[in-house]
Amino acid sequence: MRFSRRNVLKLGAGAVGAGVLAAELHSQILAPEQANAIPKQDLTPDQALQQLIEGNQRFVKNKRQNPHQTMVRLKEVAKEQKPFAAVLGCADSRVPVEIVFDQGLGDLFVCRVAGNVATPEEIGSLEFGSAVLGTKVILVLGHERCGAVAATLKGTQVPGQIGSLLDAIRPAVQQVSSQTGDRLENTCKANVQLQINRLKASPVLAQLIQDNKLKIVGGYYDLDTGALTLV
Repeated sequence: MRFSRRNVLKLGAGAVGAGVLAAELHSQILAPEQANAIPKQDLTPDQALQQLIEGNQRFVKNKRQNPHQTMVRLKEVAKEQKPFAAVLGCADSRVPVEIVFDQGLGDLFVCRVAGNVATPEEIGSLEFGSAVLGTKVILVLGHERCGAVAATLKGTQVPGQIGSLLDAIRPAVQQVSSQTGDRLENTCKANVQLQINRLKASPVLAQLIQDNKLKIVGGYYDLDTGALTLV
């Protein structure tokens, strides 16, 4: 059978097109156990938290599904966003939130600041994420060997506005002063609880919690294993 140059080009274009289509379809076809999954915007707070936990487990086991990371998804969320969860995390470069929870475009509403502290700006952002965008869970995510917490423990003088971050963490240092064990780890976890309490003091977030529309929880990320532990 003989092929003209035009036919060869057509076949090549068709193959490429089929490959792109297959990739798009593969990214959107759910695994058998997810075939009847609830749309993420309709999750309960507990179900939303479970989505984060399961995503992290896939990351740890090197079985990421890389969901919602196609150009189709990009165009979909360009029109409107409905993230199912929010994360108040540290700015540390070793904790890229969407990656470690195996999520994609438009899934997570992420606020990152050194020491994962709940500043007025962060609280306002998370109020917007929950009250307006509809996130069902806020995860305050601390992590192993946090530099901001370590600097607070050392109590050294720091330049610029860094001191405002340390001031926000300092009450956690006092809370663990009598605890045994690793002082830095204890303080990192106490800082998570401290920031949770600050978020729960928000009338906006408190009302959503009371209405069973929101849950605020804490997590501790292990830099060595990639695993999340709820605290």
